[in-house]
Amino acid sequence: MTTLPGPGDIAVDIADFDLNALPAEFYEDPYPWYRALRERAPLHRGPDGSSFLSRFADLEAVYRDRTNFSSDKRGVFGPKFGPGTPLFEHHTTSLVFNDPPLHTRVRRQIVGALAPGALKRMEPGIVELIDRLLDDIERRGRFDAIEDYAAAIPVGVIGNLLAVPADERGPLRAWSLAILGALEPVLTPAQLASGQRSVREFLDYLAALVADRRRRLLGDDDVLSRLIREESAGARLSEPELLHNCIFLLNAGHETTTNLIGNGLSLLLDRPEACRRLRADASCVVTAVEEILRYESPNQFGNRLVTSPVSLPSGELAAGSYLTLCIGAANRDPANFPDPDRFDVGRTPNRHLAFAAGAHACAGMSLARLEGQLALARILRRFPGLRAGGVGVRSRRARFRGYTTLPMSVA
Repeated sequence: MTTLPGPGDIAVDIADFDLNALPAEFYEDPYPWYRALRERAPLHRGPDGSSFLSRFADLEAVYRDRTNFSSDKRGVFGPKFGPGTPLFEHHTTSLVFNDPPLHTRVRRQIVGALAPGALKRMEPGIVELIDRLLDDIERRGRFDAIEDYAAAIPVGVIGNLLAVPADERGPLRAWSLAILGALEPVLTPAQLASGQRSVREFLDYLAALVADRRRRLLGDDDVLSRLIREESAGARLSEPELLHNCIFLLNAGHETTTNLIGNGLSLLLDRPEACRRLRADASCVVTAVEEILRYESPNQFGNRLVTSPVSLPSGELAAGSYLTLCIGAANRDPANFPDPDRFDVGRTPNRHLAFAAGAHACAGMSLARLEGQLALARILRRFPGLRAGGVGVRSRRARFRGYTTLPMSVA
């Protein structure tokens, strides 16, 4: 048992640390465990034989190595979801859990659709969406910063990116939460059933949307039209590949950006001086968003399969080893970030790993940053009296760190 000094001392036992049996306190504040692991067991072997990496140098080495690590998770997802089930088919077909050549083909189209010129064209629409949400918040006075703001922004943005009709976007968030929730280390039967059902319903919806788009292609800013056009250029995706990667786009662009905005609002309102600084200097929102991404990384874990024996700074890994890359721990590694447990909206440099790195760096990172910058800057400028309206509730998720509810008031 290790007791870490500092405010709110907490005793943590890292000898038996197990992602499949996390204590309740971990979901509220995992950082004492991360710190203990970094200091005493940076390459921790779990009871199931997998390894948990918590130091920045180890994660960066894995992310940059294209030879000795694989993102393919069929061997893990088969026992977890059941071979041939909707969740298995989705999570083994989507971009994030694949290696080249599928990863390369799909990523190229997504990155092209989110190039700087495309983002510049998207920005006015994002501003309009945010301001419309803020108008509604002003009328109400009290609001939930997650449901009414943080989650509504990425759903609207990705809905526009895929040209999903506005009146058909209602189920998207629930589908996304259920499908991504299935990636948690441990699932209840109800969570598993909800995830399977959500994939089926999402696929049924997208099949009709794709059929309509094939008859009526839109411009290059529509990612779905871009992917369909690639069929005639020899980079054909199968129908399941196309559908599952459209689901991935919504899921990846929704959950992490929601958490970025929600975590950011919570952090800033707890620190009035940081709010004053952002209101006084709009350009500071750029470094503030990077610090939010580092300090409360929306996605806490990545995974890799070791394909060849390899040496990392913290130890040796055998072929066949399954790794959990703890982004949340690496982003508070004092070897890379001075005073890492201090939230500093002006921190530079800030070379965090919130979007991973290397070939699998998040394809939508520029869009997520833009949404976060606009969402935080505009709500702080619009409402000088913005304040907490109650106690926020953390989601009981280990992989994705954010809130389920975050009451606020502008009065």
